[in-house]
Amino acid sequence: MGDDDDDWFERALRDDDADDSEAADDAPDAESSDADGGDSVTDGTDARDADADADWDDFASALENAPGPNGAESGSGSDPFGGEFGGPVRDRSGGFGADDGGAPFGAGGDFDVAPPQGGPEEFDEENFESEIDRLDIGIDGLDEMILGGVPVRSLMVAIGSAGTGKTTFGLQFLNHALEAGESAAFITLEESRERILDTAEEKGWPFRRYESDGRLAVVDLDPVEMANSLESIQSDLPRLVEEFGADRLVLDSVSLLEMMYDRPSTRRTRVFNFARSLKEAGVTTMLTSEASDDNPYVSRHGIVEYLADAVFVLQYVRPNDFRETRLAIEIQKIRDANHSRETKPYELTNEGISVYGRANIF
Repeated sequence: MGDDDDDWFERALRDDDADDSEAADDAPDAESSDADGGDSVTDGTDARDADADADWDDFASALENAPGPNGAESGSGSDPFGGEFGGPVRDRSGGFGADDGGAPFGAGGDFDVAPPQGGPEEFDEENFESEIDRLDIGIDGLDEMILGGVPVRSLMVAIGSAGTGKTTFGLQFLNHALEAGESAAFITLEESRERILDTAEEKGWPFRRYESDGRLAVVDLDPVEMANSLESIQSDLPRLVEEFGADRLVLDSVSLLEMMYDRPSTRRTRVFNFARSLKEAGVTTMLTSEASDDNPYVSRHGIVEYLADAVFVLQYVRPNDFRETRLAIEIQKIRDANHSRETKPYELTNEGISVYGRANIF
């Protein structure tokens, strides 16, 4: 790679202020159309497209040259992990309004504890395909709602409005794998790299150490640049994921990428092809998406939930007495896995997301 490539990668890793300044300098002035008649992203000039392709080339170079945990190159064929998915899920009790017995949402609260008789929700084990390799999401309570875990190499999406914890969901999903010695990548289109690392560190997840060990790549990309270089990304991603050894990948958020295309037909084609490239990469992927303003169960553009193998809906729930708005999660679908159909309350804490699987919402 040339000097321009190295300069871009350094720019991709700058702090918030430098990123903001660079984004302002690169801000597009006008919109244009794709060569095929569909709408494109911003100024659409050949020079900008060339720059965007160079940007992705530098990101590709960064992944290719990232060292493994023992100092080996990621593409050297050495095993960079030394562990398997699916460590034990920590048992967490209590919560706001917990009674002396550790049960969350005590009597008189907006959520009531499910009665102990009958135990947790039962599943039909005859439909459980045990031969499929599976993994845990890594979120307390949510994993218990999924019989045996999510199939490996699934494409998942977490849909929710602002403040429901979508970014935390993605970070916690990666941290679970990193704690087990796995490797991961986080691509953010709306926050700076430093902000993502700070958020993880505040939760007690040592993402900077994982980066130093060569098992984590955190990259902030401008959504315009990503949209302009999407074809290069789709072409290179399977190879890059394999060479870097990433077992889990998060893109936060796909909604910003979708917004780069005004025409619905172009948007559907671009997102479909990108989703297909992620599946071809063989990496278990979590996308985050803003919910529709009209329907909290649907993504902003109503596309990704149809492409995804698993859909998690995070939403606000206001009880009838209007005392306090709560958070609740629902598993809309998981292909090749049995799961709870109930809506369960969850809490955003200093340690991440915790789902109260034995509590019900009334």
